[in-house]
Amino acid sequence: MSHNTFGHLFRVTTWGESHGPALGCIVDGCPPGLALDAAFVQSFLDKRRPGTSRFVTQRKEPDQVKVLSGVFEDDRTDGPVTTGTPISLMIENVDQRSKDYSEIRDRYRPGHADYTYDQKYGVRDYRGGGRSSARETAARVAAGAVARRVLGDEIVIRGAVVQIGPHMIDPENWDWDETANNPFWCPDADMAKVWETFLDETRKSGSSAGAIVEVQASGVPAGWGAPVYGKLDSELAGAMMSINAAKGVEIGAGFAAAGFSGEENADEMRMGNDGVRFLSNNNGGVAGGLSTGQDVVVRVAIKPTSSILTETRSVTRDGEEVDVRTKGRHDPCVGIRAVPVAEAMLACVLADAKLRHRGQIGS
Repeated sequence: MSHNTFGHLFRVTTWGESHGPALGCIVDGCPPGLALDAAFVQSFLDKRRPGTSRFVTQRKEPDQVKVLSGVFEDDRTDGPVTTGTPISLMIENVDQRSKDYSEIRDRYRPGHADYTYDQKYGVRDYRGGGRSSARETAARVAAGAVARRVLGDEIVIRGAVVQIGPHMIDPENWDWDETANNPFWCPDADMAKVWETFLDETRKSGSSAGAIVEVQASGVPAGWGAPVYGKLDSELAGAMMSINAAKGVEIGAGFAAAGFSGEENADEMRMGNDGVRFLSNNNGGVAGGLSTGQDVVVRVAIKPTSSILTETRSVTRDGEEVDVRTKGRHDPCVGIRAVPVAEAMLACVLADAKLRHRGQIGS
């Protein structure tokens, strides 16, 4: 079992390596008749694309997607539509610099997957990390675009960086419109300026910083998910933890709920004009493993980039103790580009939940 596939009815298989000729995904289980063309998928890949600011890797990849199968267009369709068959999406790599990694061919980067991949498989692609590279997430973003078509326009997914290093946004300053006005996907204009100075200093010192990303989905109806072992929040946690460099996931209040009283944590209810109205959302839109109809709220902790210019202590494949520094082009904070990735994983989980709910309930 290679575990390169996730999902149940909406299934995604990703393939490819950081320095291979291409990477991509196969999306199976997408219903027929949904509008889907390369331009729509590209609009999401452009959000994740490297080289867009000095705060991310300067690798120049256009991430131009090609739709190889699963869509059809003729004079009876209004543009390309899905056929219900597997959708194949491919993204070519065009700016690999494999020589940057020659020094770590036999050296393990601390905190990276070098050692564990070598121990498991007996062989590793040291050029950018191969399959363990965050470059793989481009395929997830492409799959997430397909998932959004399954969900439809009534479900809105959006994300933001809420913390970089020790600097967290002020919830009172949260403004979703600000996420489009800075390179950090930051909803707090004042904090974006703090992050700019902090990351400039981090990058110049040859180090890196971690981050917390929050993603939300509004318009999700009540009842999606499946107790006991298919809970929506457990599916979300698994999907988010599969993102490269993810080290923690919170649903709603998350770990803070451990400090609440029962009264504080309870999402109390009253009747509103359109039915049940919740007075809070500490459960993050999920109760008993099923969606409540509130916004689904998920936060992901992203660790600092392991590939850094600062020397760190490690060993070689032959057991020699060495110091390691990684040349090349790396994100000083990989959490910035994790925003569209987390959005995509949220979309894929919800698309799968929608199809599974329809399969069981019939609507």
